[in-house]
Amino acid sequence: MGSARWGTVSAVVAVVFAVVLGLLVRAVPSGDDGREWTGQLVERGWMAWSFPVAAFFLAIAALLALMTLLALRYPETPRLGILRIETTRGDRLFISLLGSAFICLGWLYAFGVDGLPLWGGLVLCLVYATAVFRWV
Repeated sequence: MGSARWGTVSAVVAVVFAVVLGLLVRAVPSGDDGREWTGQLVERGWMAWSFPVAAFFLAIAALLALMTLLALRYPETPRLGILRIETTRGDRLFISLLGSAFICLGWLYAFGVDGLPLWGGLVLCLVYATAVFRWV
């Protein structure tokens, strides 16, 4: 596939995710005080779908789509990192997501729900993911 075609494919995927995000934002319930970002998207649904939950799953789907496009465009051979195991981009993404879940759980344990905001944990997760993709 030529590089112009890859640009088109990438643009189409980005537009699809942008449209889904726009539809998701439109689905956020409105109250008297404005939008209720943590309110139920589906009343009496089987799962507590709120905007943050749906945005999280959309972000995971976008990461998987990005990894798929990168694997197709730039095939990779496994590399040996600091852990002395061979990993690919997908392996490093999985290690990053799994470690980030534990970082967020540890943050909530240390500071509680009413303590420091989870944004600090998110910053730690981004630093951790950068280190994993760089050295693992």
